[in-house]
Amino acid sequence: MKVAIMQPYFFPYISYFQLINAVDKFVVYDNIQYTKKGWFSRNRFLLNGKEKLFTIPIKKDSDFLDVRERELAGNSIKERKKILAQLENAYRKAPYFQETFQFLKPLFLQETQNLFQFIYNSIIEVTEKLEIDTNIIISSKLPIKHELKAEEKVIELCNYLKANTYINSIGGKELYRKEQFNENDIHLKFLQSNPIKYSQFKESFVPWLSIIDLFMFNGFSGTKKFLNEYQLI
Repeated sequence: MKVAIMQPYFFPYISYFQLINAVDKFVVYDNIQYTKKGWFSRNRFLLNGKEKLFTIPIKKDSDFLDVRERELAGNSIKERKKILAQLENAYRKAPYFQETFQFLKPLFLQETQNLFQFIYNSIIEVTEKLEIDTNIIISSKLPIKHELKAEEKVIELCNYLKANTYINSIGGKELYRKEQFNENDIHLKFLQSNPIKYSQFKESFVPWLSIIDLFMFNGFSGTKKFLNEYQLI
C-alpha cells in the first residue's frame, strides 16, 4: 500500500498530481495550520513570457487557525473574476484555451466560502480530468492522534492506513529520516519530477507553473502524458 500526504494547494504544478497518481491513497490535510507563505490560495501562471502570481483573498483571522477554519474574503468573488479575466487575457491564444477556461470558470466561482472545501473541490475535479483513480482522503476524518506533529503524525497516518511505502515530494528530503520510517516497517521514497518542457507561445520556457498552464498548452489528454515523468529516490 503506497500512501502520500500533502497540504491542499490551489491548482498546484504537475508534481502534485504525479504524487497523487503514484500512490494508492492520498491524504490531504485539512487540520493543518494555514500560512500565508504556503500555496494554499495562490499559484503562478504565464503572462507575457514571465511568471505571474495570482492570489485568492482570504478573510482576515487568527494566524493559528487550521486551513479548514479559514474562509474566503467577502470580496473574493470580485477578485476571483479579476483573476479569470487575467487568465483569459494571458492564454486566449493558447491551443487549448476554450476547454481549459470552461473547466476553470466554475472552480474559481464556487459558492463555498470555506477555504479548504474550495481547494479540495478543485483537486478532485483536476484528478478526475486526468483520470487519476487514487483514493483521496481528508485527514481529519481518520481516527488518529491528530495532536501529533510532523514526522510522527505522518507515521501515525501511514500505520493506520497500513501503508508499507510513504512517498513524499522531493522537498521533504530535509524533513524526514528514512531510519524512523524503517523502524515502523515503512519504506520512505521521494518523488522527483523529470524536467518537463513544452511550447509556450514560442517564448523561452517558464517551468513549474500551475497545472493551468499545462492544460492551456497541452490539453487534458496531453497533460496526462506527464503524470509518469518522475523518479522515485
